[in-house]
Amino acid sequence: MKGVLIKDLYIAKSNIAVTIVSLIVLGFGLSFLLEPSALLVLAPVAATTAVFISITSDAGSKWNKNVITMPVSRSQIIGEKFIFYIILAVFGMLAALIPCGILALSGCVYGNGVTLRSLCLYGSIGMSATLFAGGISLPCAYLFDPEKSQIVFMMSFMASTGIIVALVLLTNLFIPVKDHMLLAFCIVLAVSAICFFVSYEFAVRVYRKRDIV
Repeated sequence: MKGVLIKDLYIAKSNIAVTIVSLIVLGFGLSFLLEPSALLVLAPVAATTAVFISITSDAGSKWNKNVITMPVSRSQIIGEKFIFYIILAVFGMLAALIPCGILALSGCVYGNGVTLRSLCLYGSIGMSATLFAGGISLPCAYLFDPEKSQIVFMMSFMASTGIIVALVLLTNLFIPVKDHMLLAFCIVLAVSAICFFVSYEFAVRVYRKRDIV
């Protein structure tokens, strides 16, 4: 599985580099309009697009027929994509933290500036959206053909927003979200992580039953 992961990282390195540079530049640009920490909402989502490109590329190049002949199980093949997804999300978060850190040290920020609380809050929102979107789109990439998978991939981020809103409203029934916003989104993040793991198990079942063509 390590070799497959290295293959994906090598192929996506140019895409990853462009995304990281774009996020850093965007972070400095948006600092004049809104709080730089808000970039943490967008960063992991933008960084993970390379995973979907990797999956469609594998299908187009018939890589799936080759990889099943290697000494890796189908669960490991799927697991590699999910790990790749998380790695890219973390890369995106780290890239977004660079302008946030520089702007926080320089004091050139909008409003109340960058605080640890704002970083945790926006980071939890961004990672929650990313995990929910991945939990929807990754299994569908193996369930549907590339064209339908692309539609699901784009819609998954909108769906993740709706799920987060629903969870926040549900949480508000038990604790006042307005007064405990960070706690509420930490709960949402925990739920998204559980859903992401469940999605992995579902994707493994789908891939095991799928005929590789």
